[in-house]
Amino acid sequence: MADVAVVGAGPAGLMAAEVLAADGARVTLYDAMARPGRKFLLAGRGGLNLTHSEPLEPFLARYACPEIEPHIRAFPPAALMAWCEGLGQALFIGSSGRVFPRAMKASPLLRAWLRRLEGMGVAFRPHARWLGFGEGRALRFEGFEIAPDAAVLALGGASWPLLGSDGAWVRAFAPDQVAPLLPANMGFRVAWSAAFATRFAGTPLKRLALSHAGRSWRGEAMVTRQGIEGGLIYAAAARLRDAAPVTVTLDLRPDLDHAALAARLGGGAQSLSNRLRRAGLAPVAAGLVQEALRAGAPRGDLAALIKALPLRLEEPMGLARAISTAGGLRWSALDGALMLRARPGVFCAGEMLDWEAPTGGYLLQGCFATGRAAALGALGFLSRPASPGPASSAG
Repeated sequence: MADVAVVGAGPAGLMAAEVLAADGARVTLYDAMARPGRKFLLAGRGGLNLTHSEPLEPFLARYACPEIEPHIRAFPPAALMAWCEGLGQALFIGSSGRVFPRAMKASPLLRAWLRRLEGMGVAFRPHARWLGFGEGRALRFEGFEIAPDAAVLALGGASWPLLGSDGAWVRAFAPDQVAPLLPANMGFRVAWSAAFATRFAGTPLKRLALSHAGRSWRGEAMVTRQGIEGGLIYAAAARLRDAAPVTVTLDLRPDLDHAALAARLGGGAQSLSNRLRRAGLAPVAAGLVQEALRAGAPRGDLAALIKALPLRLEEPMGLARAISTAGGLRWSALDGALMLRARPGVFCAGEMLDWEAPTGGYLLQGCFATGRAAALGALGFLSRPASPGPASSAG
């Protein structure tokens, strides 16, 4: 019976532990937090979007990362859905194609999963903060060191650091092995006027389109005191992050063309507030128009302003508020089985790898699929004839 360590008790680590234990390995799951799945529970706070039901080819295109594709093909959304139902968690597909548990939260799924792992003999060791590598395959933790037969590292990115994934693991690797960790699926800071921020912070913007550099996205957003966030912003965030500060345009009535909108607005002696109300703009959208006018937007063609309202995004929100992390361990540091080239027997998975995806089920799918792939890689390694590990302790 091989002795395998899994470091990190998020979705990738838990999936790796299950695959390893199912094959008969003796698995110990180490995590810095007191309980497993802390960030997974946070992800379920708004409904736990597990995956997406769209066809596989457009699904894979969401990642723009060819290295992750074979692992998702080997464990596609249909397989994840079947696995979830095997835990007794019924699913449904929403109108947008997103897949959710009927319970609409993560806790029932996590409880069922942990019961399964316990029944398979997986041991959980909490408050175990990983510090880096020792000699060979040895792993150093605060206060102790282990030397398992194989290991899977699933240490996460650096978003929501209070839940355990703080990105400190990068210090164990050579600088050229890690792409810088950046916020992904995050909001942007906007210099609202004090009056607008006070009145509309926490207010949703619906029926919205955003355009930048020839690309357009539709969806909803949320005004915050510091700026703007939400699904529409997250969809465009990867392109906007590197361009910030950047000015985008918002179409506040994408369902109406310019002529139809101009007819609704009317003219004459009506007040601006009445004209915006006639156009069907919610108070927060009308507030955006007034913000733009105060900033010097042309007043001549109100319909044109509503259809292409300029909004300056000053900078991305930081990693601590981001939903996920871009960057991470470079694929060149790994072989096709997700094993570290410099550390035979050590495999990596989940958000610590250098891939990025939008919200909509793609993030969790990537974590589940790479966790499974790393575990299968470890099992393949364990089936080989024994060979000595490297003498160096460098990452």
